[in-house]
Amino acid sequence: MKDLYVDKVLIVEGKSDKNKVKNIVKEPLEIICTNGTISHSKLDEWIEFLEDKDVYILVDADEAGEKLRKLFKREFPNAEHLYIDRMYREVATAPVHHLATVLLSANIDVHTEYLEMG
Repeated sequence: MKDLYVDKVLIVEGKSDKNKVKNIVKEPLEIICTNGTISHSKLDEWIEFLEDKDVYILVDADEAGEKLRKLFKREFPNAEHLYIDRMYREVATAPVHHLATVLLSANIDVHTEYLEMG
């Protein structure tokens, strides 16, 4: 298998978020998880790894998600922040058509059938 360079990276909180988004996205996109928190050493690794990539942040619309978002705004000032509707609270429980719309609005290519599910 060829090792492709992926220039877009999406940061999410958990594995269930990653799995849900992975099914919706149509283009090469690396999805990395914070697992709710992130250590300073892991953050330093990410800063180096992500310096030449387009970074997108998609976290839950809750207190923990907002705390992570605040950290990422400071550490990755050029990252694009994607927001789910507050009524869904969690990425993992948001309807797939809503997530597809959010991702598409950031110019991330999605499978069109997810847009039609709304």
